[in-house]
Amino acid sequence: MSASAPPVPAPADPSRDGTAETSPAPPVDPARDGTAETPPTPPTDPARDGTAETPPTPPVDPARDGTAQTQSSTPARELGAPGTLPSPRAERAAPGGIGSWLGPLLLRLHFWAAIVVGPFILVAALTGAAYALAPTLEQVVYADELTAPGTGPALPLADQVEAAERVVGDGGELVAVRPAPEPGDTTRVLFTGDDLIESQTRAIFVDPATAEIRGDLPVYGTSGSLPLRTTISDLHRSLGLGDVGRLYSELAASWLGVVVLAGLGLWIARRLRARGPGQARARARRDLVRPDLRATGLRRLFSWHASVGVVLTVGALFLSATGITWSQHAGDNVTALRAALSWTAPTLDTALPAEATSAGTGAAGGAAPDAADVAADPHAGHHGAAAPGVSDVDPARFDDVLAVARTVNVDTRLVEIKPPADADSAWTVTEIKRSWPTQVDSTAVDGATLAVVDRTDFADHPLMAKLARWGVDTHMGTLFGLPNQLLLVVTALGVAAMVVLGYLMWWRRGPGGGAGRLRAGRPAPAGALVHAPWQGLVAVVAVGLVMGLFLPMVGLGLVLFVVVDALVTAARTRPRPSATGPDAGRHQVVG
Repeated sequence: MSASAPPVPAPADPSRDGTAETSPAPPVDPARDGTAETPPTPPTDPARDGTAETPPTPPVDPARDGTAQTQSSTPARELGAPGTLPSPRAERAAPGGIGSWLGPLLLRLHFWAAIVVGPFILVAALTGAAYALAPTLEQVVYADELTAPGTGPALPLADQVEAAERVVGDGGELVAVRPAPEPGDTTRVLFTGDDLIESQTRAIFVDPATAEIRGDLPVYGTSGSLPLRTTISDLHRSLGLGDVGRLYSELAASWLGVVVLAGLGLWIARRLRARGPGQARARARRDLVRPDLRATGLRRLFSWHASVGVVLTVGALFLSATGITWSQHAGDNVTALRAALSWTAPTLDTALPAEATSAGTGAAGGAAPDAADVAADPHAGHHGAAAPGVSDVDPARFDDVLAVARTVNVDTRLVEIKPPADADSAWTVTEIKRSWPTQVDSTAVDGATLAVVDRTDFADHPLMAKLARWGVDTHMGTLFGLPNQLLLVVTALGVAAMVVLGYLMWWRRGPGGGAGRLRAGRPAPAGALVHAPWQGLVAVVAVGLVMGLFLPMVGLGLVLFVVVDALVTAARTRPRPSATGPDAGRHQVVG
C-alpha cells in the first residue's frame, strides 16, 4: 500500500483554546469587556439617556399644540397655552401619573365645552351685565312715577288706596300696597289686570302727600321691577321664549362652572410646570397672574385669557352656582335638596283660628295665599307670582294692620301689605328690604280682631336659608347697592371677554394664524382616558353621574360630548404603517 498524506487538521479556533499567538485575534467588543481603550466608543442614543446636549430638539408641530410663535422666543412648552399637552419630559418623569391623563382630559373638556356653550355664556353674561345696572337705570327712566313732588305729611293709606281704586275701577282687584318708603317716594297700589304676563301686577303710583296719581305701570314680582328691568330680565332668563328659552340660561349657568373649574385646573398645572432658572420661572408664573404686555400674537391672547380668568374664578363660580338655583330643572333639584336638608326658610302661617273663622271676618278677610312665600322663597323677587285679588277690602284696614305689625317685628319702611284671599286667612305685612342688612321679617294679622296670628323672623332662619337669600340678592345686585351692581357688571363683562379671547385663540391656531382665513385651529388632542388607571376612570364616571343627575343639562352635555368625541376620534383613526419597526401597521390617531 502506498503511503498517503495524513489529512490536514482544521485550524484551531483561537476563541476556544487561546493557543494561537501568531494569528490576529478578532476585534474584541468593547461593549462586552470594556478593556479596549483606543477604539472610539459608539455614539449613545440621546433619546435614551438624555445626555446629548448639542443636538437640537426636534421642532414641535404647531398644528398639534398651537403654541409655535415666530414673534416670541419663549418655548411652546414653557408657554403652556391652551391646546398644549403636558411636556413630554414631565410625562416621562411620572409615567402613568395623574398628570399624564387628567391634564389632557381637562384640556379637551375645557376646549369643547367652551366652543359649544360659549355663545350661550356670552349672551347670558351680556344680558346679566345689563340687568345688574337696571335698578339704577329705573330711577332715571321712571323718575316721574317713582318720585313725589308733594310735601307735607303722608295721607292715610286708606286715602291713597281709594285714589288708586278710582283710576282702576272695575279693571282689576286689589292685591297689595307698598307704602312710600321715604319722603319724596310714591306709594304703589297693586292690582290684577288684563294683558299682564305671569308674576306681573298693575301698579298705580300715588303721591302720599296729595294722593295725586303719578303713573300706571306693570311691575314684576316681589322685586317690583318696572318694564325696562322686566324686559332685560326676560332676555337674561329665557331670551323671551318662555320655558323653552329657559333651557339656554340653564345650559349657560350649569356649564359655566364646569368650564371655569377645568380652566382653573389647567392654570394650576401650568403654574406648577413653570421651568427654567429662578427669574425665568418667576416670570412665567407672573405671566399666569397678570397679562404679559410685551407678548404678541397667540402668547398675548393666552396671557390675558389666563390672568383675567383666574381673577374672575370666584365671581364666575358664584354666578354659576346662584344662577343654577333659578333654572328650570337643576333649580328644582336644588329646591328638593334644601327641603330634604331643612335648609328652607320658615313659612308664615296665615290660617285663622277656628273661632275667628266661624265668627266671620267680613270685609277684613285674610292674606293672599302667596304672602307667606315671599320671605320663604329667595327667588320671589325674580319670579314671584301675583296673588289673586279680592273684592270688598276695607281700605282703612291697611293702616290698622300695618300699625299692629310695627309693634311685632316690622321695623323697616320697605314693606308690602297684602289683604286676604279668603275668609279663612289673615292679612300679612312683609318686609321687602333686600339691601344689607337684610330685613324680611313678616307678620300675619287677623283682619277682624287685629290679633297677631303668626310671625317669622330672618334671625331664626337656618344658616343655609340666609346664605341662599344673600346669594340671590347679590346675584340681582340689590344686597350692596351700586357697588354690588358695578362688581356684577365687571364680572359679567369679564366672563364675556373670556369667551371672546377663547375663540380668538382657537382662531389663531388655524393654518396661517387664522389671518384672513376661514380656518380654525384643531381641537385639543383626544385619548386622555386611555392613559388613566382604573381608579381614575371610576372617579371620572362617578363625578359625571353625580353632576348629570343633579345638573341635567351638564349630564346631557357630557353624554353628547363622550359620544361625539368618540365618533370624531374613531373617524380620525386609520391604519398607517410605520416605515420601520415592530409597530408597523398598527392603528394610529391622525390629527
